[in-house]
Amino acid sequence: MRITAYAERLISGLETIDFPEHIKTIQNNWIGKSIGAEVDFTVAGSADKITVFTTRADTLFGVSAVVLAPEHDFIEKNKTQIQNYSVVETYIRQVKNKTNEERTENNEKSGVELKGIKAINPANGEQVPVWIADYVLASYGTGAVMSVPAHDERDFAFAEKYKLPMKEVLQSTDKQNTVVPFTGEGVLINSGKFTGMDSNVARSEIIKSAGGRTITNYKMRDAIFARQRYWGEPIPLYRDKNGIIHEVKKLPLELPNVKSYEPTGKAEGPLASVKAWTDKGYETNTMPGWAGSSWYFLRYMDPKNAKALVGDKEIAYWKNVDVYVGGAEHVTGHLLYSRFWHKFLRDIGVVNTEEPFKKMYNQGLILAADGRKMSKRWGNVVNPDDIIKTFGADTLRVYEMFMGPFTASQPWNTESII
Repeated sequence: MRITAYAERLISGLETIDFPEHIKTIQNNWIGKSIGAEVDFTVAGSADKITVFTTRADTLFGVSAVVLAPEHDFIEKNKTQIQNYSVVETYIRQVKNKTNEERTENNEKSGVELKGIKAINPANGEQVPVWIADYVLASYGTGAVMSVPAHDERDFAFAEKYKLPMKEVLQSTDKQNTVVPFTGEGVLINSGKFTGMDSNVARSEIIKSAGGRTITNYKMRDAIFARQRYWGEPIPLYRDKNGIIHEVKKLPLELPNVKSYEPTGKAEGPLASVKAWTDKGYETNTMPGWAGSSWYFLRYMDPKNAKALVGDKEIAYWKNVDVYVGGAEHVTGHLLYSRFWHKFLRDIGVVNTEEPFKKMYNQGLILAADGRKMSKRWGNVVNPDDIIKTFGADTLRVYEMFMGPFTASQPWNTESII
């Protein structure tokens, strides 16, 4: 599902809805918009080039190295020129065992220099070494970055470990900064004809001078819209005998009745073993759980409509959800996808609002009397049936409502219910 096509609208939409600020921040960070530049570093003695992505082109004169993601195709392509290729290959295998989170967290960075390979800085013609490192991801930008240790915290930690030079090319406007790395905006130093220029102005000038291109990048990736399981909405597509994909015209497409819907242990889902299904060429993957959870509230407006998700009259009356109550754990799953889904439904004329939810609350938890989360393991669970028997359901409801602020987690106190 091409959620990346909606990245800008997902960001700008956050300004129009009443969500907790930390929820907006998490979604913004997940989308991960960054405006920067692609700059080409030619490879010394070769017609090849390495394209880096940077948000700080103003620090181009301070580059100490070009750093690639271990998966970058440059490595395989140039393996005969890499003098220590066996060491590089071993390192790549080790990195494959790490998740992206492990690679980008603030733990110790690691890397290997590609011996025999040098890149030429387009700003000043200097040759710099080329490294691979775990903190650079192939999925972000071009999979290659320029390392500027004096002005980037990750680059600084990497350079300290591997004794890379640190060239200061930026200082604060008042020239008082003494701490390296200095990562703020300021005035350029040691930067040729750009020395003395404000960093905000220099950024675009240096991009132009180095032959770079201004680029907008997003960390968010398109969503894999398939699950290898039986329970899920069937994907209404089929392949004909020539392998050409068509849409199923007669809807709804319903799951077949089967004796077993357990996983088969193969890469394909259970539907792949249902002959009546595969004979018709139907897609054997099903939709993920957030497919239905992204629009179910529209169905509440018009639950018996057999011709549309929701009728025009009903959507004109109800519009969207006034208040959404939910946990923060769904913020980059269901909540983000339902916003995306709703925008798409507006584009095809199904709904009349840009956002599905006007306001959001994260509810607090009712904790056990000991202040911990209720758990059978700790034996601190309060059974609401027992409370109802003694005090009645209405008393329980009123007490829950007045335990404290709706968004706060509060400990249960049976004495207080009296």
